[in-house]
Amino acid sequence: MDALPPLAPLPPLLPSPGDLPAFGGPAGKQMTRKQKAAIIVRLILNEKAEVPLDGLPDEMQIALTRQMGAMRHVDRTTLANVIGEFAEELDAMGLIFPEGIAGALNDLDGKISPHTAARLRKEAGVKHSGDPWERIKGLSVDLLLPVLETESTEVAAVMLAKLNVATAAELLGKLPGAKARRITYAISLTGSVTPDAVDRIGLSLASQLDAQPELAFEEGPVERVGAILNFSPAVTRDDVLDGLDETDKMFADQVRKAIFTFANIPARIAPRDIPKVIREVDQALLVTALAAASEGDLAASADFILENMSGRMADSLREEMGEAGKIKAKDGEEAMTAVINAIREMEARGELLLVAEDDEEEE
Repeated sequence: MDALPPLAPLPPLLPSPGDLPAFGGPAGKQMTRKQKAAIIVRLILNEKAEVPLDGLPDEMQIALTRQMGAMRHVDRTTLANVIGEFAEELDAMGLIFPEGIAGALNDLDGKISPHTAARLRKEAGVKHSGDPWERIKGLSVDLLLPVLETESTEVAAVMLAKLNVATAAELLGKLPGAKARRITYAISLTGSVTPDAVDRIGLSLASQLDAQPELAFEEGPVERVGAILNFSPAVTRDDVLDGLDETDKMFADQVRKAIFTFANIPARIAPRDIPKVIREVDQALLVTALAAASEGDLAASADFILENMSGRMADSLREEMGEAGKIKAKDGEEAMTAVINAIREMEARGELLLVAEDDEEEE
């Protein structure tokens, strides 16, 4: 009887390690850098450690994800070799610089002037990277308010919803009543806004803020003109305001609100602050200012000051005012300016808070 031929070997149930796309030789030299990177990332994820992969460019995130999806098995020897090679590269690396001008600008943010940073971004055609809302949240109310005022109600609602509560409340308080109400209602409708839409709004706002030029003056024109007129003689101040009424009535009204004169004391100074004010003014100047004011249209201011101090002090000042006789207009104006200057200095030091005049609510 003839011998039976030998049976053919059965196919392996699993492919051999050499057939696997992620398997390397003894030193891991058959593997690409993408495969090695996938191994390191997988190892870190297995240890439940955080890997900030969202900071990588989209192309690298896509390539890494596809590479991890294509791999199946790595033996212990290859794993150890890849880890050893990775550790050697880390140990040999002395210093890492940011990639490109965008990374350098992010590292130098706050270290170089905003003007220089804006110029470099414009020349290189790069914008702020990362979450735009993180940058927007770090800006002051003064920078955010003009953007909020000019944006649509829907965008303004998203912006306030993303800011911290204290900043949003302060911004809302600076808006006209009708606009504040519209934005507040719009916030209630933001529940269906998608994260992608919020990101696009953030990028648009950040780009808009980046495009704002560096200003030569910290204060606006209303505040600067108001400060100048505060120290101008009454005749000059009235003449300038009359001229502004003819050329730009709205600007003139805003300047009037920014001006603080002796006539504004009853409306802008809290009664409890009057004793602090009179302690800051030389008594002879105070007597001259009150005597000059009591004889003209400023009597209400003089009475307000006298009524909000101790009775004994008021009686003493009234007696001195009577003895002062007729006050020259120039002397009276200089004395009243001294009182106003004292109030302004106290406000600058934070020792006094001027009462805000009520603005007409815009509909």
